[in-house]
Amino acid sequence: MILTINDDLDLAKIADSGQCFRWERQEDNSYRILHGNHCLYAASLGGSQYEFSCDEKEFSSIWRDYLDLNENYASIRSRIEPDRDPFLFAAMEQEKGIRILRQDSWEMLITFIISQNRNIPAIRRSVQLLSEACGQRKLDSRGMEYFAFPEPEAVAALDEEALTACRLGYRCKYVHAAAAAVYEGTIDLDSLIHEEEEKTLKTLTSIYGVGIKVANCVSLFGLHHINAFPKDVWINRILEAEYPNGYPFEEYSPYNGVYQQYMYAYYRNRA
Repeated sequence: MILTINDDLDLAKIADSGQCFRWERQEDNSYRILHGNHCLYAASLGGSQYEFSCDEKEFSSIWRDYLDLNENYASIRSRIEPDRDPFLFAAMEQEKGIRILRQDSWEMLITFIISQNRNIPAIRRSVQLLSEACGQRKLDSRGMEYFAFPEPEAVAALDEEALTACRLGYRCKYVHAAAAAVYEGTIDLDSLIHEEEEKTLKTLTSIYGVGIKVANCVSLFGLHHINAFPKDVWINRILEAEYPNGYPFEEYSPYNGVYQQYMYAYYRNRA
């Protein structure tokens, strides 16, 4: 299916944005995108044309929402004037095309627990190994094998040896605890989708091994709270260097998470 998308959409920038770990670039420069138990091939054809390996029904029911195509990112960028915030304006101009994907909250909880103190290739490898360990084996539209992200029950059933084989290190106990909490109903992630941010963060940080950074990442990338503002080493550097008098969080609400992604990518790519 070929589709015209006039708003910001850069597949390469999204794949490298640090929010998704199951996008794989193919030899033909398309991307194989795994989302829960679904798989899509997506390619930019130039200009505003994109090709997707699904029909219109599947795209409308799954992938339009996943890519957050009902949100106008050009409009979000237009809220920032170059004379008011030249740094953020430059970051947006350089990194436009990034969108905040609407990813599964359970998958993001486990993924960002795994991400603690690790680089992107290591995160991707562990997520892949976990999916292979207890996710459903499937075939994509090109006949290639892939594994769906496993359900909470399946992850909770893994023993320490199986979790260790996924190269989780000290995070094994955190992954197991989170899976058990979701499977047993101690944590209801769906109930947090429309919850206030303070309550969301309090609930997420009650999970063993989940600190404020992971909680903010789950809030932004898993619950689509696009005003959430995760802080890592890069963002802390930005706040210190570019906003010594304070970052205007209230002024930039309710899109601080979107602006955070532009700044993060901009700083990391010019380092």
